[in-house]
Amino acid sequence: MPTFTDPFMAGFESSSHRRKDGKRLDLIASTKHDVFALQDYRRCAAVGLTTVRDALRWHLIEQSPGVYDWSSWLPMLHAAREAGVGVIWDLFHYGSPDFYDIRTPEFAEAFARFCAAAARIYKDEMDEPPLWCPLNEISFIAWAVDTGYWPIPGAKKGHRFKRQLVATGLAGARAAKDVDPRARLAWAEPLIHVAPRDHSKPEMRRAEAYRLSQYEAYDMLTGRIDPELGGSLDIIDVVGLNFYPHNQWYYHGPTIPMGHHEYRPLSAMLMEAHQRYGLPIYLAETGAEHSGRPAWLHYVCDEVRLAKAGGAVFEGICLYPVTAYYGWDNERPADVGLFSFADLDGNRAVFTPLLAEIERQRAIGF
Repeated sequence: MPTFTDPFMAGFESSSHRRKDGKRLDLIASTKHDVFALQDYRRCAAVGLTTVRDALRWHLIEQSPGVYDWSSWLPMLHAAREAGVGVIWDLFHYGSPDFYDIRTPEFAEAFARFCAAAARIYKDEMDEPPLWCPLNEISFIAWAVDTGYWPIPGAKKGHRFKRQLVATGLAGARAAKDVDPRARLAWAEPLIHVAPRDHSKPEMRRAEAYRLSQYEAYDMLTGRIDPELGGSLDIIDVVGLNFYPHNQWYYHGPTIPMGHHEYRPLSAMLMEAHQRYGLPIYLAETGAEHSGRPAWLHYVCDEVRLAKAGGAVFEGICLYPVTAYYGWDNERPADVGLFSFADLDGNRAVFTPLLAEIERQRAIGF
């Protein structure tokens, strides 16, 4: 990853999976970011957010096997260039074509072909090296399948399904790198803390095992475990970590509120991840809703400073999503990020308390 000139970046909600009821989501379309990409990128750049995180929508690009239509991505690629922003492009943000079975080795092969094709398009269109996030949140996808939140009949559970997802991500990442060795790879995985409900030894062991499972994807990607998958440190340039207010909870219990004695400081979590892999880290997603947005960013920035003072190499904080969006399950309007929903002309109102906090944090410095 480059050294970012600003500690903050913007992320656009890009989920395009099928819900449990079978409905295909497309958050890029529902937030009108596909229509107003140029205005959105310019709006980000105008407030200093010159690095953004965005995504290709595989299910739109490959609507029949092996046939690629780049019309949903090329305008966004050109808009980023015109607006002067750098983009970390997610190659697989949950959604995939219906005709590929994610349970099979053929899925990884298809993803690798898609990634290679995308890398060739990028190389032909752009001068600067690409920034790819090959596969977003392997751990979350595995959890969603395990719990039936995204039911996939016959899918393996737990670690075995993570192996399949890691193999897919590695295949895609290496295919993209083969096309353009300049590519840098920034992955994104949930950062969590799980506390025991009581201090009995069995409960503490179960809670700690669940907490440590957050590292399985990165451990496989780096080759620390299951080396037969082909993971290695050279497949990760920066460790992306996604952290929200609800990312700490009791084992099989409720969320741990901030300020509670069981709530683990974010700084300690960041330092643990950095020490585990010895790689630069960044918050690939973070944010809160409504009036909590400025206070949450205040907390996150203070904790990042502590982590950096403790030796963590930290690359930036991605405000995610940077615009309001419609909830996955009930399509409720979620007031998050810096910008509102777009009007008919692509205008988005600025949530000024959050902008003021961003500017205050910049003035303090990192």
